[in-house]
Amino acid sequence: MSFLFIGLMRFIAVLPLPLLRSLGRAIGWLLWHLARTRRQVALTNLTLCFSEKSQAEIEKIAYDHFVYFAQSLVDRAWLWHAPLSKVRSRLKWRGSQDAMDLLDTQLPKIVFAPHFVGLDAGGTAVTLRTDQTTAFIFMPQRNQILEDWVSQGRSRAGKVKPYFRHTGVKQIMTGLRQGEILHLSPDMDFGPQESIFVPFMGFSTATVPSLSRFARLGKAAVFMLVTRLTHEGYEIEALPIWENFPTEDLIHDTTRMNEALEAAIRLSPAQYYWVHKRFKTRPEGETSVYKKAEISR
Repeated sequence: MSFLFIGLMRFIAVLPLPLLRSLGRAIGWLLWHLARTRRQVALTNLTLCFSEKSQAEIEKIAYDHFVYFAQSLVDRAWLWHAPLSKVRSRLKWRGSQDAMDLLDTQLPKIVFAPHFVGLDAGGTAVTLRTDQTTAFIFMPQRNQILEDWVSQGRSRAGKVKPYFRHTGVKQIMTGLRQGEILHLSPDMDFGPQESIFVPFMGFSTATVPSLSRFARLGKAAVFMLVTRLTHEGYEIEALPIWENFPTEDLIHDTTRMNEALEAAIRLSPAQYYWVHKRFKTRPEGETSVYKKAEISR
């Protein structure tokens, strides 16, 4: 089955982008109706984060998210199998020139790349833009065939170094100090052992403080990279390099990270990764917010 799926992705990579996006829209509609527990997770997340919106508005954002999510999955076909010239033409950079120029230096640098649906497209855009090695911290796939396919797709352009969550900090820091770009996505719930509680979208949220820790240990500059799906492909926005970051205050830094993320989410709320149980870890004594959506993360 995995080989058939990969073969299909190779086959459809040559199709026009509007046709692929229509396919993604149809898959998103199907997922919205079939993936009930994931739909409930998304609705719960959005209700917590956008208390000022009506139920109809929440459902519209959630439905649009399923469409964007499916379209981004279909887009892996051309991102990972189309000629690189076509890939380049569909990835449009904008934003801070200083941040973009930083990618080509030997200075320690961290790209804070939150989980928007275009995350993989943004990672590809970084590796296409620079000759510097880009390090990613990945979650391994359960299926080895898919793991190999994903790894090859993410590594097809530029110099890529994969790390995994169990990789020691020392190894990551060594690469960072040697000029590697650390492409970091810490905006997920990885459990109480790795997290501190800080506000996110007005809700106390278990948040991994690795951005501050890695920046401090590596003496690295930090900027945020937000990738959004567009009709023409993807828009990769480089936000300005953060000033006075990191500090000695882990809570302050991690709160600042979440505030920057919140501002980006509010510009395109349907494109953030709402199907993840972002609020699964609660402070001691608090009950689960996902009573109606009990699934494993």
